[in-house]
Amino acid sequence: MLANIVIETFTKGGWVMWPIVATSFLALCVLLDRVLWWLRLQSRMRSADQERARDALGTGDFAAAWRLGQGTSDPYLLNLREGMTHARTSMLAAMQLHANHLIEKSEARMWVLSTLITLAPLLGLFGTVVGIMRSFSFVGAEQLAAAKVSGGIAEALIATACGIAIAVCCLLPYNFFRKRVAVLRGSLERWINHAELLVKSAKEHGHDLEVFAANLRQP
Repeated sequence: MLANIVIETFTKGGWVMWPIVATSFLALCVLLDRVLWWLRLQSRMRSADQERARDALGTGDFAAAWRLGQGTSDPYLLNLREGMTHARTSMLAAMQLHANHLIEKSEARMWVLSTLITLAPLLGLFGTVVGIMRSFSFVGAEQLAAAKVSGGIAEALIATACGIAIAVCCLLPYNFFRKRVAVLRGSLERWINHAELLVKSAKEHGHDLEVFAANLRQP
């Protein structure tokens, strides 16, 4: 029964419903992609190992911090490992470059949702205008023209309703994902700054990360 209603509504909406359906399918694919990406990222987090890595940096036990970054997919530990690898040149720059790459991945295909939020209502409005123009073509044609015009306008509004519905369904997840990106960016910045302070503190106590990085490069 529901399928019949959907098909009937789709038919009444006119040919503009085809691009509207295409935008809804594209939006669904992007939303699923983003949900899966964030779930995978969350599953890779190792909060306990992150805390141990910070403790190791603060005490100058760089070998322990390095080992925690081996064989893990935790983005923060990988970020730290990248920085330690390039400690002789610039640990901070290496960690920032790695973090920027992760942020770019978190923002992937977000522009598609942003575009669909604007495009879907415009397609719906276009469908309504086309439907109204077609409806008014009945004016003066016969005695039942008024009924056809009013019915045609009601049918034309289906396209606008569908377009607005798609925009709303995209807008809420879009803002949610944008917030997650902002939180991730802030968290990475704090992680990098904290790591830099811990390394400087360890250096004051005679533990030089650059020496450790130099030993890593030796065969």
